[in-house]
Amino acid sequence: MDQKPLVSTVSEQTRTLADVLHLVRLGSARTRPEISRQSGLARNVVADRVDHLIQAGLLAEGELGASTGGRAPRELRFRADAGHILVAEIGATMCEVGVADLSGHLVSTMEAPVDVKEGPDLTLDHVSSLLDGLLKNLSDVSVWGVGIGIPGPVEWATGKPVAPPIMPGWDGFDVRGFFESRYRCAVWVDNDVNAMATGEVRAGVAQGHQDIIYVKVGTGIGSGLFSRGQIHRGAQGAAGDIGHLAVGTRTDVVCRCGNTGCLEALAGGAALVRDAKDLAQDQRSTHLRSALEAERPLDVALIVEAALFGDPVAIDMLSQSALVVGEALAGMVSMFNPSVIVVGGRVGRSLDLYLATIRRAVLARSLPLATRSLLIITSPLGDRAGLIGLAFTVIDELLSPEMLSQWLEEGTPTALKDWTQEG
Repeated sequence: MDQKPLVSTVSEQTRTLADVLHLVRLGSARTRPEISRQSGLARNVVADRVDHLIQAGLLAEGELGASTGGRAPRELRFRADAGHILVAEIGATMCEVGVADLSGHLVSTMEAPVDVKEGPDLTLDHVSSLLDGLLKNLSDVSVWGVGIGIPGPVEWATGKPVAPPIMPGWDGFDVRGFFESRYRCAVWVDNDVNAMATGEVRAGVAQGHQDIIYVKVGTGIGSGLFSRGQIHRGAQGAAGDIGHLAVGTRTDVVCRCGNTGCLEALAGGAALVRDAKDLAQDQRSTHLRSALEAERPLDVALIVEAALFGDPVAIDMLSQSALVVGEALAGMVSMFNPSVIVVGGRVGRSLDLYLATIRRAVLARSLPLATRSLLIITSPLGDRAGLIGLAFTVIDELLSPEMLSQWLEEGTPTALKDWTQEG
C-alpha cells in the first residue's frame, strides 16, 4: 500500500505544539521559561501547549529547576516510554532487529543471518518473526511505528525497492505494506546506509555537524549524505549510491548492477572475497593461505583476521580497497564539501590502516579548501548506527507537525486507520 499523502495544511497551534515538544525531547529547553525564550512564544501560549502535551502523555512534570530570582520553575521531561518503535536493518547476509523507545534508545536487539537472495516474502517473514520474538520478551510495549532499512535503492515516497542489484525479486515489492499489515501502524522504509548516516548524526560522532558523508564499506559500498542538517535523498531516493561510481577501466570485472568499473566491484567486500582465493596462493601469504588449506570458509571476516595476523597479502588487499574508496570519496569531498566523513561497514572498520589509507587518498586528491577542517573517522556506534537511525527516522516523522495534526487528538499514532492496511 502506498503511503497516503499527509495533510498539507497544519494549524498554527499544531506547529507550535510540535516546536515545544521538539525543544523538550531534544533537551534544548527543560522549563516553560526556557521554552518561551528559545521559541519566541508568549508564556501563556507555552503554558497552554505544555498542558496539552502533558494531557496527551508526551510530556511530564519533573523536578524543580534552578531559580533565577523568583519561584523555581518546574522542569519538564519527554515521555520516551509512551510508545516504542520496531526497527530492522536488513543486510545482504545478516539482519539486525530492535525495539527502541521514543528517545531512540534501543531497549532490545537481536542479530541473525538472512539471505536476501531468497526473495522478499521469505526474508521479511523471518525478520517479522525476529521482531515478534523481541516483543514477547518485553512488557507494556505499544508499537507506534516501524522502520526498515534494506541494502538497495528505495523510493522514499512508496517504500518500495527499485531494481536493487543484490536483491533479486525485490524490485517494486511493497515492503511498507508487508509490515503495515502485521503491526497495524505507520511504516517507513529507507536505504540502510541512509539509516546509518542518520544514526551518526543523531547519536554518534557526527552530532553537531551539518554536512556529512557516511560511507559503508561492507559486502557492497554505499553512502548517506546530510546537507545543512537534513538528509539528502535526492529526487527519488537514490542519492549517495557511491558503490556504482565508475572508478576504473577494468572491463573484465562485471558489477552486480551489470556495468563494469564500479567502485563496489573493485573494492567492496564481495570483490575482496572474489579475489582472495587466487591471491592467497602467493607465497608471501601466511595466515590466509593456511586458513584456506584448512578449508575454512572464505569471507570478509577471514580476510580481516588474516590482515590482523600480519598476512602481507591480506594487508595489501585491504590497502588497495581503501585507496580506491578514498579516491572515490575525494571527488565527493570536492563536490560536496562535508565537515566529516564517517567510515563504517565490516571492511571500513576493519583496520586502522584502512582508515589511514582513505585519509591519505582524500587529502591527496581533494581541493585544499574542502579538506582544511575535514574529519575522517569511524564510530563506536558500529553496527547499531542503522537501528538507531531508523528509530529516529520514524520518531521524527511521527512527531512532525504534519503527523501530529492527524493523530494527537486521537491519543496515539495507532489510531491512524488511514495508515494501516485492513485484513
